[in-house]
Amino acid sequence: MTRWRRLLLLLSILLIGLSWWGIIAARNGLVVRSFEREGIPLLYLAPQQAAVPGVLIAHGYAGSKQLMLGYAHVLARAGYATMLWDFDGHGANSNRLQRFELQQNLNVALNALLEQPEVDSTRLALLGHSMGSGIVMNAGIEQVDLFDAAIAVSPTGASVTSQAPRNLQLQAGSWEGRFIANAERLLAASGGSNDNFATSTARELVIVPNAEHITILFNDVSHQAALRWLNTTFNQSSTSNYVDRRMAWYGLHLLGWLLLLTAVIPSVVPHQPHFKKVSSLRCWSGLFLAPLITAGSLTLLNQVGVELAGLGGVQVGGAVGLWFFVAGITWLALLARLPRPTLKAAKWGLILFALLWIAFGAMAQVVWLQWWLIPARLQIWLPLAVACLPWFLASGIAQQGTKSKERFGWWFAQSVILISGFLLTLNFLPQLGFMFLLLPLFPPLIAVLSLVVALVKEAWISALASALFFGWILAAGFPLSG
Repeated sequence: MTRWRRLLLLLSILLIGLSWWGIIAARNGLVVRSFEREGIPLLYLAPQQAAVPGVLIAHGYAGSKQLMLGYAHVLARAGYATMLWDFDGHGANSNRLQRFELQQNLNVALNALLEQPEVDSTRLALLGHSMGSGIVMNAGIEQVDLFDAAIAVSPTGASVTSQAPRNLQLQAGSWEGRFIANAERLLAASGGSNDNFATSTARELVIVPNAEHITILFNDVSHQAALRWLNTTFNQSSTSNYVDRRMAWYGLHLLGWLLLLTAVIPSVVPHQPHFKKVSSLRCWSGLFLAPLITAGSLTLLNQVGVELAGLGGVQVGGAVGLWFFVAGITWLALLARLPRPTLKAAKWGLILFALLWIAFGAMAQVVWLQWWLIPARLQIWLPLAVACLPWFLASGIAQQGTKSKERFGWWFAQSVILISGFLLTLNFLPQLGFMFLLLPLFPPLIAVLSLVVALVKEAWISALASALFFGWILAAGFPLSG
């Protein structure tokens, strides 16, 4: 290992250690309990004091309790007891998703919240995002005398009135126009904006600047608006200087691991025999044509009756895997060349996947994503990984022998083509609309996987690691179908 690589390794270790210190410090001084009720995983965060208001925090579609932890940390630091949970089919909840049962999930979380010794059962509120927003608004309507406030972030729909739910705050990001329109309709139906907290009929719409459907969850403007609304509802003056920076620590952790991989992999992964480079025309034509053929193929499958939305036991995620399979096979066919797989390549592919798994997921588990797969999800991981393998193999073959500037072009082109290809597919198959959740992830994910291709310089190693890694993300993120 060169001196430069040793310095890079030392820097990576320092960054990883610093990031874990930041994550651990965020929970210091809080009561944290993780447990289960009626098969529903729950997570409780509260201050170390008694008789504080309780807040139920509900995630959205394809979310998890971890994704809502920003609100929990900010509210707990300001004197609120918070309860988060995984809805059926989400996160660590192995129950299959049945929408009519999601309201019951909230009731289970409510009973668990009321059991906690820090909670004042006479002061309760609700907060939910997207799918969860509709569920908390319905709870605030059906049990209007129980909940003093409801906060709907990126709201969907509910039969709101001027009296129910009590003290309704609506939030939407400035970059999510459809949800702004939903929020404006709800505000009008509930009597319009006012500050009548004395009669529990206050109403407000907050537009969070420079935020879309996911980034609003990590936005301090959204967190502080929710805290202000609850403080006014409960006549509390509690404030907190805490700003939720856990995603920044997560980014630092990921950067540290990528630097570690950059320092170590070239020194330990053996170089494979040179594979003759495929012509640029075949590489680029495959990249551009594959999404077009895939969109047409999936549309045809839908027309002959194949149920794509719940394919493979996971909602939308199975269709994403099929998309990558068809696109990858098409791209490989146009490349018309395949390197010979070896046991050595398989071994190093597994090792590299394990390193990526730790780099991306070790901290994600406590910051924003249920990374540990429950058995029901573990069963679908390998099929999804196998489906993704052709695409990443084709990508690795196309990038062999390319220089740094060319690799940047491949990263940019793949990101654009994948986003465009999925948008084209959604134009014909709107029932797969939650594919949109993946679109903001493509540029950073493809950047990470392009780094892997550059470091190992062998298509089968990078393809196996990338496919196993991407399949894991699909298995972890999308809801289990019924």
